[in-house]
Amino acid sequence: MWLADHWKDYEVIDTSRGEKLERWGDYLLVRPDPQVIWNTSRKNPGWKKCSAHYHRSAKGGGEWEFFDLPKQWHITYDPLDLTFNLKPFSFKHTGLFPEQAANWDWFSSIIKNALAHEPERKIKVLNLFAYTGGATLAAAKAGAQVTHVDASKGMVGWAKENALSSGLSDAPIRWLVDDCQKFVDREIRRGNHYEAIIMDPPSYGRGPGGEIWKLEDAIHPLVRSCCHLLSDKPLFFLINSYTTGFAASVLSYLMSLELSKIRGGHVEASEIGLPVSSTGLVLPCGSSGRWISEEVLATSP
Repeated sequence: MWLADHWKDYEVIDTSRGEKLERWGDYLLVRPDPQVIWNTSRKNPGWKKCSAHYHRSAKGGGEWEFFDLPKQWHITYDPLDLTFNLKPFSFKHTGLFPEQAANWDWFSSIIKNALAHEPERKIKVLNLFAYTGGATLAAAKAGAQVTHVDASKGMVGWAKENALSSGLSDAPIRWLVDDCQKFVDREIRRGNHYEAIIMDPPSYGRGPGGEIWKLEDAIHPLVRSCCHLLSDKPLFFLINSYTTGFAASVLSYLMSLELSKIRGGHVEASEIGLPVSSTGLVLPCGSSGRWISEEVLATSP
C-alpha cells in the first residue's frame, strides 16, 4: 500500500462505527467512511468535541452539523509547499483528498529528476478530472507545464484559488472547463502531446453539456485515447480510482494492455491509504495504477 504519511496539517485520529475522526489544521471533523466497518470504542475526546459532523441519511446523502467550523480555512502540505483552501460542501467533502499526497510525492520526484538531467526540457502534464487541483499544483511546483481539465466550472475556480494560495498563480497552467473525453479527442486531432497524464475519473458523472460518464463503460476507451497523446519521450501515466469493486489489479491489467505492452516501461498498482494515529494501522482510501517509461526506469536514483 502507498501511504500519504508526510502530512503535518492533516491527520486521521480515529475510526469507528462507519466514521472517521480527522484533524484538518485546527479543526476536527467527523465524516462517514464506507471502509470503516468495525465497531470500536470511541475513547478520543475529539469525537465529542468536533468542529463539524457530517451525518449520513438512510435515504441517501446527508447533511452537515456545524459547531465552530468557519466557512473556509486552509491547510498546507509541507513537503511540497502547497496550500489548499477548504470548505464543507456536498456529500461530506472538503475539497481535498489528503491520501493523494502519496501520488503527488511520487510524480513530483519523477518530474524533478527529469529536469535535473535536462534543465531546459519542457515537461507537459495533462490532468483530467482535475477537481480542485491537488495534482495540478504538485506537478507545477515540480516544474511542469500543466493542462488542468474538469467539467465543473466551480471546481476549476476553486483550483485557481488554491494555485494563488500556493504561490502558483503565474505558473504555466491552462485551466479548462470541458468534458475530458471530448477534450482528449480534440487534442489528438490537433496533434498535441504530453510527457505525462494524470486522471482521477469518477464512478459516475456528467460533463458540462450533460454528457453521461460511467466508469465501467468509459475508462478503457479514454485510457486508449490518452495513449495517443503521450509524447515520444513520456515519463508517467497515473490513474486513480475510488470506485467500489475496482481492485488495484484491474488498473494494473488495463495499463499493462494499453501501455507497457506497447511502450515498454513498468506498471504497478496498489491501494493508497492514510495512517490512523490512534491505532498505528492504515485506512484504505481507493487505488492507484502507475506506469513509468523506460527513461524513468533508466534514470531514477
